[in-house]
Amino acid sequence: MSSKTKQAGLYIALLTLVATFGGLLFGYDTAVVNGAEQSLVDFFIKRINIDHVYAVSMITQYKIIVSGVILLVLAILSSQIFKLVGKRKGGITVVVLFILAILWIVNYLKAAVPTEVTEVQSMADSIKGFVISSALVGCIIGGSLSGFISNSWGRKNGLLVCAVAFCISAIGAWQPEFFNIFGLNDAYSFVFYRIIGGLGVGLASALSPMYIAEIAPAESRGKLVSFNQFAIIFGMLVIYFVNYFIAKSGDSQWLTEFGWRWMFFSGIIPAGIFFILLFFVPETPRFLAMKGRDGQAFRVLKKIVGEEKAKTELAEIKETLHEHSSPWLSYGWLVIIIGVLLSVFQQFVGINVVLYYAGNIFRNMGATTDTSLLQTIIVGIVNLTFTCVAILTVDKFGRKPLMIIGALGMAVSMILLGFTFYFQTVGLGSLILMLLYTASFAMSWGPVAWVLLSEIFPNSIRGAMSIAVAAQWLANLIVSWTFPIMNDNKGLTELFHQGFAYWIYGVMGLLAAFFIWKFLPETKGKTLEEIEKFWKK
Repeated sequence: MSSKTKQAGLYIALLTLVATFGGLLFGYDTAVVNGAEQSLVDFFIKRINIDHVYAVSMITQYKIIVSGVILLVLAILSSQIFKLVGKRKGGITVVVLFILAILWIVNYLKAAVPTEVTEVQSMADSIKGFVISSALVGCIIGGSLSGFISNSWGRKNGLLVCAVAFCISAIGAWQPEFFNIFGLNDAYSFVFYRIIGGLGVGLASALSPMYIAEIAPAESRGKLVSFNQFAIIFGMLVIYFVNYFIAKSGDSQWLTEFGWRWMFFSGIIPAGIFFILLFFVPETPRFLAMKGRDGQAFRVLKKIVGEEKAKTELAEIKETLHEHSSPWLSYGWLVIIIGVLLSVFQQFVGINVVLYYAGNIFRNMGATTDTSLLQTIIVGIVNLTFTCVAILTVDKFGRKPLMIIGALGMAVSMILLGFTFYFQTVGLGSLILMLLYTASFAMSWGPVAWVLLSEIFPNSIRGAMSIAVAAQWLANLIVSWTFPIMNDNKGLTELFHQGFAYWIYGVMGLLAAFFIWKFLPETKGKTLEEIEKFWKK
């Protein structure tokens, strides 16, 4: 191997390392709530059941905020509809959706605040799901804006926005009472700062793999983009350890009052490092070429692939960018639908229930708080280990085989886990099934779905990736918000002993396997330009 090749490899590795900090913060910020979940419930939610005045205030503000979230998500959906089919064709659809939403919101807000114990408890479960999963609202916003920001400001500047959002979120969630700028209940001040963190996560979820895919050579792109998923899982594992040691620093009362704050504030360290490192990396050659900055694009490509190959690659990039403002349906509906379904199935298999509520699940199995956090660390280690398996095999075995095997593994694990709850035989077998489920996801849908999303969208409609990313976070919000409602529902618990939700996720795993087998093209070893030609056919 020549010295120039070694230098290029080192340069690519360093750029990938910096970009994967976005993934690390993605994992860190989304998984921090796992260790803090019980403390947040004790600090913000439990009072609803014993203090009527507090309950009325919490429920009233909750209904207003939920109504706003629905309108916000609908506005995001509308913008995506307009970009897909144009304002003339999409206008009627958007108007109908808004009319239906407004009618539902008016009826929802007019309904009286519940007073019966069971109704109040049901509302408390819903508020709990919202507070725990609130960052996902920001993820939807960030994901939907990722196309605009990446094409207007650039991949690098977009990642800088992520770093700033993570810093603000860490500080605000640490002291939501002090930084309560809207005069809402402190729980919703906390929600506001979690949404800002989610904005960073949503942007990073699209921009980090996009940045890596656009600086990586075709023969190693799958492996390098998979490192972003490795960083996500590594970030989760780090925060699992941080949460565990913070929880061990005091008793349960201290954890409820103060401990959870330090869990969120700890994110300022990786976010600050990420912000500083971004000043030392270049913009991607594809974005530079898209903006007509060919000289800068060539200099970056020269460092990555060498001078001769840089000329060829720049010419190929320029050829595919001649329609850089192409409508998103220039390549038909298929690429859009496949991108959206990849994202939706990645969430509907239930992975973030495990990542956000693992401590809760283990406590349902009979574990103490400390033991449940320790078991969560084991889940994180398994997740990280099998992500490494995906990194080592994604460019060797291909994307489709890994995705099908992983989906079937998750389906079997979740269905059997549901039966252990249903027959009330939870124990070591349930833990093994959860670890098998985590391993199946980590070696397939975790890293490989992001590899595929970074590959399948042609350069001229790369912004359309934001539809898939926004759909992914919307699906994540739906799953994470509804899990406590299903899992803690008195009727479902009496019938299925908390097994119902896991069966739903198992069925989704079967559907995901069928989708990959039937509709997904293999992208292993193909350049981004070759994949674009596939969609042209």
